[in-house]
Amino acid sequence: MKKISIILISTAIVACGIAEKKGENKKEERKEISLKPYPEVRKDSVVDEYFGTAVADPYRWLENDTSEETGNWVQAENAVTFDYLSQIPYRKKLEERLTKLWNYEKVSTPFKKGDYYFMYKNDGIQNQSVLFYQKGLDGKAEILLDPNTLSEDGTASMNGMGFSKDGKYMAYGISRAGSDWVTIQVMELASKKILEDKIEYVKFSGINWRGNGFYYSAYERPTEGSDYSGKNEFHTVYYHEIGTKQADDKLIYRDNNNAQRNAGAGVTEDEKYIYITTSESTNGNSLMLMDDNKAFIKLVDNFDTDNYIIDHLGEGILLGFTNYEAPNNKVVLIDTKNPKQENWTDLIGEKDYVLRGVSLAGDKIIASYMKNVQSKLEVYDLDGKYLYDIELPGIGIASFSGDKGENTAFFSFSSYTYPTTIFKYDIANNTSEVFFKPETDFKSEDYVTEQVFFKSKDGTEVPMFITHKKGIKKDGTNPTFLYGYGGFNISITPRFSVINTVFLEQGGIYAVVNLRGGSEFGEEWHKAGWRLNKQNVFDDFISAGEYLISENYTSSEKLAVHGRSNGGLLAGAVMTQRPDLMKVALPGVGVLDMLRYHKFTIGWAWAGEYGSSDQDEENFKNLYAYSPLHNIKEGTSYPATLVTTADHDDRVVPAHSFKFISELQAKQSGDNPVLIRIDVDAGHGAGKPTSKTIEEWADVWSFVLWNLNAEVNL
Repeated sequence: MKKISIILISTAIVACGIAEKKGENKKEERKEISLKPYPEVRKDSVVDEYFGTAVADPYRWLENDTSEETGNWVQAENAVTFDYLSQIPYRKKLEERLTKLWNYEKVSTPFKKGDYYFMYKNDGIQNQSVLFYQKGLDGKAEILLDPNTLSEDGTASMNGMGFSKDGKYMAYGISRAGSDWVTIQVMELASKKILEDKIEYVKFSGINWRGNGFYYSAYERPTEGSDYSGKNEFHTVYYHEIGTKQADDKLIYRDNNNAQRNAGAGVTEDEKYIYITTSESTNGNSLMLMDDNKAFIKLVDNFDTDNYIIDHLGEGILLGFTNYEAPNNKVVLIDTKNPKQENWTDLIGEKDYVLRGVSLAGDKIIASYMKNVQSKLEVYDLDGKYLYDIELPGIGIASFSGDKGENTAFFSFSSYTYPTTIFKYDIANNTSEVFFKPETDFKSEDYVTEQVFFKSKDGTEVPMFITHKKGIKKDGTNPTFLYGYGGFNISITPRFSVINTVFLEQGGIYAVVNLRGGSEFGEEWHKAGWRLNKQNVFDDFISAGEYLISENYTSSEKLAVHGRSNGGLLAGAVMTQRPDLMKVALPGVGVLDMLRYHKFTIGWAWAGEYGSSDQDEENFKNLYAYSPLHNIKEGTSYPATLVTTADHDDRVVPAHSFKFISELQAKQSGDNPVLIRIDVDAGHGAGKPTSKTIEEWADVWSFVLWNLNAEVNL
């Protein structure tokens, strides 16, 4: 078995999270934990037929998330779960330690609009980061907008923003309780006055200014009681002019013949060109330009490739990003006089590693690449000639922020043991210096990350990052946490997360596998793990667990697996296919009912990734074969399971988790607890208050460490 190790730069976590009493470490004695009986759950005789196959759905009633009966069930399940968690002796100490580790200042990458620089800051454990602005880099930073003042419990968060070209206005989105629904408001920057303009029922939208207003996308107002579960259809682009009512907004684009398409508008920096993108799934989009006569000129009229406009270079030449005839992506020139996709010309051609994004900064093009799941920033002139790389502090992930005509830019850098640090970059001289480095207690020399490559079931080599304390013994006894995602063309990259520090301090191994289905190696890697190839993703994850065990990092009794959203599907599928592989499973906000996922909110847009049970018999059989809900077997001993979801999750509706845990509790034959933790006034994850995040992860780590029988010193 081939193995390659790369030692990452470490700025890691100090192992000092050990509470002392009279100068000695205190180890809690392990005691038995009692588990209350699971709630009795009503079963209905609902049966659906798919291409001649009858499929029972006895918990269909739990899809009604606003009913009194479902509310009572939620309370009953939470009562069992929190009673169990309350008995874990170090639960409170874990929460205290995580709070202390979290409590350091964090700053986002600055960006410039007009004369002002903007950045988010969090003084430590504020529920939401605060938006600051300052005139020039030497100006005094002032609070522009503090989302913490918008709700008592910190559940209101900012969700997107856009600035008028003259720097007079900022439009910004606010979401509440973690919902994807957004309300857009407008602020006059000079006075910080909030205008009366208010746009509601916006979702999956940009805010792109042109003239005295902005473009946005919205769905129709949902019917009463269906705000968080009703299907979202007819995504429509509007233009809002400042000082007018939403009812008077101008309709720009709507496809009345295709309800299940998303649409968005973009504007080039000089405001000369407006473009419209539409999509039927989470990848692939059409592309249209709007001319001065308000007619649409089609550039791409299918959904086979990903395409977007970077900017207008002048004289009708647009700079574009595409994977058309380039699975690893490339930069192209688009002549508006001859704009069809087949006429685009390459400016920066495809490479054998993946182009993730492009920025115009100063008079240069900054191309952000990923090579072996590590960042590589390359600088080009406007003719597409390679000049040099931007030097990075080590192996990790970088995000670049710059503006045309501005010599000063910024980039952030992070890795699993390197807290996010901001660098100021001089474009003309290709030099950088630290702009902000967090002051933490972490000691880089205490931890190490290695990258290994292992073979999956079909022989494909798959990479995995493994982080742990230096000098750890590979004797099969280490508590290990395996995380993955594997879908939707999303890369899982080396980023620092304070959440994981508690586990690392307790001698845990944190492993992240870069599964097929993501974009770590381009579109071919993505397609190797989607639709009828989805089982490859689960095989990759299972092989990762087997690798960790065979190499004596851990054992099945010391292994926990976790994923969220599409990764929650991953955790659910793997625990039902190989319940013997792990001791603990954590499906978070997961897509767990693969036969009905497309019937709720935006779920229909995932059919391009998964296929759907209504599509044809082949797709139904494929989904039915791995759908976690439908593959729980009577009499099987499943691992200790903590399903996590939230009552306001309108991305992956909580019914997935509700039905899955009901089936699991009914069929579990072993002694391992199978529980669900249902957060209140929270959603899919974005904008979640720090306090709620700390509470959730204190519970998760308590559950994991207890069921892995780990030695905990706090």
